[in-house]
Amino acid sequence: MADILVTGAAGFIGYHVARALLERGDGVVGLDNLNPYYSVDLKKARLAQLEGREGFTFRKIDLSSERGMERLFGEHRFDAVIHLAAQAGVRYSLSEPRTYEQSNVLGTLNVLEGCRHAGVAHLVFASSSSVYGLSAKLPYSEADVVDHPVSLYAATKKACEAMAHSYAHLYAVPTTGVRFFTVYGPWGRPDMAYYKFSLKMTRGEPIEVYGGGDSGRDMTYIDDCVEGLLRLVDSPPAPDPSWDGAEPAPARSSAPFRVYNLGNSSPVILNDMIASLERLLGVEARRVEAPIDTGALHEAVGFRPSTRVDDGLARFVEWFREYHV
Repeated sequence: MADILVTGAAGFIGYHVARALLERGDGVVGLDNLNPYYSVDLKKARLAQLEGREGFTFRKIDLSSERGMERLFGEHRFDAVIHLAAQAGVRYSLSEPRTYEQSNVLGTLNVLEGCRHAGVAHLVFASSSSVYGLSAKLPYSEADVVDHPVSLYAATKKACEAMAHSYAHLYAVPTTGVRFFTVYGPWGRPDMAYYKFSLKMTRGEPIEVYGGGDSGRDMTYIDDCVEGLLRLVDSPPAPDPSWDGAEPAPARSSAPFRVYNLGNSSPVILNDMIASLERLLGVEARRVEAPIDTGALHEAVGFRPSTRVDDGLARFVEWFREYHV
């Protein structure tokens, strides 16, 4: 049994991670500030599934609060930290750039400082596939250089990776970054396409489909995402003795630091996703008219996501009907 801090515990991935940790017997302190970027009621409903469970403690703290984070790390001793809290969304960063700097950059710095001073044995933090930016090289690989982000959100995630590496190097904090691709499933985020489509389709509203719906997107079912994260948190990285500063590998280091893609490696065509939702919801949509490399994650902890999109969407629709009826 370990005591683990999960930031963003009222968020989509954070809720599922906290629940899985509790189910295997770990103690969990869940942190969230319940910001209104999307439905606070949904976030509270997720928390209601966790509160009252043995081993769970909720702390409402804003990551950007230096004093709040110092108190948190002073009052609890964590064996590991899973840092998932962030200001999400690419488009929102166009109108609210300072929110991203506060939540993602300053918030992550406060987490790093807490881990450093408390001697946390492993920090796992959320990055994003958006860091690949202008790269046209496919499949996306952790070996790629990610110097050309195309949104402030992506830039903050790249900054978090750089800061995390510096702390791993300076203070020997074992640190693992996880680049998420599209994660979906029950209790998901309402701003994601599959969720927005489900709401509009059940209301008889049209859905906007760009480019004829032929584009592909990597989709990872939430349970696969959680399993990958839990395997990683149990496997803190060690310094790589073969790492060469003359030919520096971007996702490895002479410090105890690694970065992994966590995705399906099998893009789902938008039209296929819509067809699955039509079948599962029993309604016809009113329409208005890049694969990744996860081999390093499999090599490290023997895991690849395996849930088929039809099965994952079926579980989402089952929850969707229960929650919205």
